[in-house]
Amino acid sequence: MSNDENSSRLKRPDLSLEENNYLLMLGDRIRDLRAQRGMTRKMLAQQSGVSERYLAQLETGHGNISIILLRQIAQGLGFPIVDLVREETEQSPELTLLIQYLSRFPPKTHDWARRLLQNELESSGRSARRQRIAFIGLRGAGKTTLGTMLAEHLGVPFLELAKVIEQEAGADLSEIFSLYGQTAYRRYERRGLESVVANNEAFVLIAGGSIVSEPANFDLLLSSCFTIWLCASPEEHMARVMAQGDYRPMHGNQEAMDDLKRILAGRTTMYSKADAIIDTSGRTVEQSFLDILEVLAR
Repeated sequence: MSNDENSSRLKRPDLSLEENNYLLMLGDRIRDLRAQRGMTRKMLAQQSGVSERYLAQLETGHGNISIILLRQIAQGLGFPIVDLVREETEQSPELTLLIQYLSRFPPKTHDWARRLLQNELESSGRSARRQRIAFIGLRGAGKTTLGTMLAEHLGVPFLELAKVIEQEAGADLSEIFSLYGQTAYRRYERRGLESVVANNEAFVLIAGGSIVSEPANFDLLLSSCFTIWLCASPEEHMARVMAQGDYRPMHGNQEAMDDLKRILAGRTTMYSKADAIIDTSGRTVEQSFLDILEVLAR
């Protein structure tokens, strides 16, 4: 965070310490979610119709007082604020109770509980899931190169979710984002993934690095495919992208590296939910490919 942003995180005198801390937490949360999406503040401003200036205020703890008022209403009702702003239909009492039950336990048990439920509820499709292999991770991790090699080795189709999305939408990705926005892209992403799973018993799929930013889509991927996170150091990610002929990361190199590290940090928790993690840092393509075959043979 820059010195200007640090200095701007001063407490608002018109609010209590607890309210100031809440606005700071909200600002940090918005910035983290933006990093998970891989979006700059300018990109978010364009997608949301909210000015960059106001987004900067939010991210430094200077959100509008109406946020505090909405929180006070939620507290008065005895509900979390998320229940007031939820857009989907009201969730079932059973799901509400399940969430409340799991919240009593430390976060480290939540992944164990999810996998336990997944194994219990989807045991019949477990062997089928092993025939559908999906790679996730940031650009430059080796997904396309290793995915192509694995598909040829297994004799199954090689698919790229980005191309499936373009076919579903009838437009390329840049047009989808510029014309319809992030929400539409996630909708096409969901349709594309459902189509791939429904029409193929076995495949190697390259999923977009940002699929982890949409929990519903990522959950569908995890439950339908044996998922492998290909990771690498930020330095290797950037070096490989540049080696592919894309020199855009050289523009404002340190800023680009900071953004890359922020995105990776924001997504690591979700990436780590994959069935397997393979670090390709300092490894040749052949070595990483053998690592994948070893994982699949277990």
